[in-house]
Amino acid sequence: MRIAVLGGTFNPVHIGHLYLASEVKWRFSYDLVLFIPASIPVHKETDQLAAADHRVNMLERALSGTEFTMDDCEIRRGGNSYTIDTVDYIEKKRQVEGKIGIVIGDDLLAGFPRWKQAETLADRTDLIVVHRETAERSEFPYPHRYCDNLLMPVSSRDIRERISDGRPYRFLVPEKVYAYIEETGLYRS
Repeated sequence: MRIAVLGGTFNPVHIGHLYLASEVKWRFSYDLVLFIPASIPVHKETDQLAAADHRVNMLERALSGTEFTMDDCEIRRGGNSYTIDTVDYIEKKRQVEGKIGIVIGDDLLAGFPRWKQAETLADRTDLIVVHRETAERSEFPYPHRYCDNLLMPVSSRDIRERISDGRPYRFLVPEKVYAYIEETGLYRS
């Protein structure tokens, strides 16, 4: 099975995440795109990070009825989330054909050399760069492929701010995620 991994905090999961998964699956003929929610993201601020159970619940709702799957291995493992550890886990747990695809946003390229075992990760996986900040291709010294996806100016941070400020956000997240956020009061000031 050809597998691609889309990791992140998913705080909250939004339509941009689902679109990118769909685009990567189609463009590169993956059989499965795994959404992997981070336990403690090493390269992101965590001051507004919703509890892991909330993020897992939102992902389960967002992915129900889709061709995508969630694996909460990083949350179950606890502690800092490192992609190389997740690759080890997936290779042991699943029958993987070829290299695992790792989806990485162009907003994270500059920091990639600081990822745990970045060189090893680049050798063992197919790095797939997706446009998040710019429609232009960025310089990246590691072997990679560009997805050349549409640029969608939606972010979890913006959605959290919209919720906190009482601004509209309903159609930026899947309907079931919107209902969950409204029921639980997540991200309210």
